Amino acid sequence: MEKKIVIAGGTGFIGQYLQKKFLEKGYKATIISRQSPHVSWERPSEIVQALEGAEMLINLAGKSVDCRYNEKNKADIFKSRTETTDILGMALLECQNPPPLWINSSTATIYRHAEDRPMTEEGGDIGTGFSVEVAKEWEKAFFSFSLPETRQAALRIAIVLGPDGGVMTPYKNLVKFGLGGVQGPGTQKFSWIHVEDVYRIILFLNEEKELSGVFNCASPDPVTNRELMAKLRDVMNKKIGLPTPKWMLEAGAVVIKTETELVLKSRWVFPERLEKAGFIFQYDTLDKALGQILSK
Repeated sequence: MEKKIVIAGGTGFIGQYLQKKFLEKGYKATIISRQSPHVSWERPSEIVQALEGAEMLINLAGKSVDCRYNEKNKADIFKSRTETTDILGMALLECQNPPPLWINSSTATIYRHAEDRPMTEEGGDIGTGFSVEVAKEWEKAFFSFSLPETRQAALRIAIVLGPDGGVMTPYKNLVKFGLGGVQGPGTQKFSWIHVEDVYRIILFLNEEKELSGVFNCASPDPVTNRELMAKLRDVMNKKIGLPTPKWMLEAGAVVIKTETELVLKSRWVFPERLEKAGFIFQYDTLDKALGQILSK
């Protein structure tokens, strides 16, 4: 029997990485996407067919939050997450032989701006604001399905680092052009995870059949923005890094059509449930992660 998995929204940075890794492991990886030639969101019967007999469903679908939060983009960000999650849940209910595991992406941004203590799954405080509302509705849509044959795990993913894309490209460019100094106050926490550990967490959850619910996907080594930029300059051998005060970030964000929240929010997230379950991070420190990424 051919081993197969389904990756919904699998054309982005994380999805492409996962597809490559699962193909190397001998799986057939089916992508659900708005892009041809993949299985289309518009064809529910094909989605059901793709899910039949699959080992797991991984859902990463959602419009990028790297945009201005105008009304249209806000509506698209919401809709692209909740509607796709609903489509997948309905398709799983139609399956004769559904995958035993459904992993749905969520975000570590669900927690409040935290500079006082780390946010765990049990002891973390849910924040307020647009990004938090998106995360709450996304998880609500996911856990609204009662699937007796399918275990459900929501991954509250921190900022994902890896070679060939993701946030590393803009960060490397800032450092390269001498702008790799502190952004805003520099005290805001930067919780991150290497893309390889995202993949390894998925394998771990597939093996550990008793685990379900929400999981913080962040390395146990969060750093401040000041430390992050210093480490990047060090690894890239750049002595000078001009700081970017908040007002300049606000002005720049308008020009490049993004939001300063992506840089200024203090995300201090700890992977308590994964560590208690025995998961070992391959990239548990930022030095290890940057060493691997920037050697590519």
